[in-house]
Amino acid sequence: MRWFVRGDIDGFFGLFIDNLLQLMLIQVLCTYVCGLPPELVNGRILPAAGISILLGNLFYGWQARQLMLRTGHTDVTALPYGINTPSLLAYVFLIMAPIYRETNDPTLAWQAGLFACLMSGVMETIGAFGGDWLRRNAPRAALLSALAGIAITFISMNFIFQLFASPAIALLPMLIILFAYASRTRMPMGLPAGLWAILVGVAIAWGANAAGLGLFEPSKDVYEFKVHAPTPVPGDLFALMTSGTGWRYMAIIFPMGLFNVIGSLQNLESAEAAGDRYGTRPSLLVNGLGTMVAALFGSAFPTTIYIGHPGWKAMGARAGYSIINGFVIGVLCLIGGVGLILKVVPLEATLGILLWIGIIITAQAFEAIDKKHCLAVAIGLIPAFAAWGLDMLIKPSLMIGKVSLSDAVEPLKNSGVYLHGVIALSQGFLLTSMVLAAILAFVIDRQFKKAAAWTFAAAALSAVGLIHAYDLTGNDLYNRFIFTTVDGQLVTLAAPWFAIMYALGGVILLVMGRQTRSPTGRG
Repeated sequence: MRWFVRGDIDGFFGLFIDNLLQLMLIQVLCTYVCGLPPELVNGRILPAAGISILLGNLFYGWQARQLMLRTGHTDVTALPYGINTPSLLAYVFLIMAPIYRETNDPTLAWQAGLFACLMSGVMETIGAFGGDWLRRNAPRAALLSALAGIAITFISMNFIFQLFASPAIALLPMLIILFAYASRTRMPMGLPAGLWAILVGVAIAWGANAAGLGLFEPSKDVYEFKVHAPTPVPGDLFALMTSGTGWRYMAIIFPMGLFNVIGSLQNLESAEAAGDRYGTRPSLLVNGLGTMVAALFGSAFPTTIYIGHPGWKAMGARAGYSIINGFVIGVLCLIGGVGLILKVVPLEATLGILLWIGIIITAQAFEAIDKKHCLAVAIGLIPAFAAWGLDMLIKPSLMIGKVSLSDAVEPLKNSGVYLHGVIALSQGFLLTSMVLAAILAFVIDRQFKKAAAWTFAAAALSAVGLIHAYDLTGNDLYNRFIFTTVDGQLVTLAAPWFAIMYALGGVILLVMGRQTRSPTGRG
């Protein structure tokens, strides 16, 4: 019943590399995409993230130890834990970056991220008591399709373009990741494939610089050793609680919180299948509390139970790897060590791991469902492409051409691009993805009442303004919500035509359910 065994070393390196990549992403994306000053990232966000990771890892290590003592089994492996990658990217690209672009206010962007993180933690905490109900009533195709939509667009497509823009540094590390992970081949010396990819990328970058090619430009920021003590930021955390700025992003926050809950439940099932049965409520409760602690101290990024418990168990990791990881990551965050690492490691060398995450999440959406529901997954991907195309292609292109969104409507329509349709589909696209995929999944199963319930839910979401609703004036795109005032008029239905047509669709499904009495569809 030892706290530490030889396998904990291997397990630590695997989990540490995973966590380190998330921290590097936070450092780079917050600074260069969201415009946050380095003192905010290093002094507030990363120390808060480090504390949340430390506390969670300590708990899950202790939990594994208790399970050992209770069962008498010495091969119990702690649940892996760290920053939630999909939420990190969703909150950066879909909440914080748009607010920064609209307002040029990095503090407001950070505060919106804190609000999103807090709400996610609240949902995860509630999920500790009602998560199983959510799983029973939401088709797997709907949940995985919405997540896959983010994975294939905002994760895979964004970063693969960056990869192929820097082939000298990024291509070989990416290939190492794909080769090793796809074949499940053990790498030389037993080192994780992610570590090998980084080492190869670093060697190429610095070797090229030594040869005078200048492929890698290290950060010019001077590193100064300093301990950044975590400090609660209740004023910033609750700054947007009474304003509409934070609440208008609930169409993103709610689905991501739901994914976190469902994903954690699935990871608990995976751990049980590997032989370690952990209690659902305490595991999810600590997960949610860890996210709220992160938000309280200044991190905008939720934590989660990681997928891959059986992999760490196969390495021989037990309870100790979690504890070691928590302390090392915590110290690294407190001393601003992530910025120091980025002075040595080119970010391009790490992007292959993100590409792998994106494609594996997308593939899972098709692999982990009944094959007949592939249609549902496919339709659920489309809203994410609309949101990605609007934010990453249309808006930047128009901005460079100094053309407003409203002025571009007719010219784009003449070229076959229906901008109003793109915007409508992108507004609340995660919820839209879920409801469309759920409706089609239940229709495929001929469960017309359940399909009708989801269609009526789509009508309600449209009426409230969580999906499809917007106002476009010049280059300003605003969310439209029910019972708000627009141009002096009270909004009684945020997206009236969508609400009405979804409602009629629900009625049709109820009629189909009553008339269908046989598998052939004859009434």
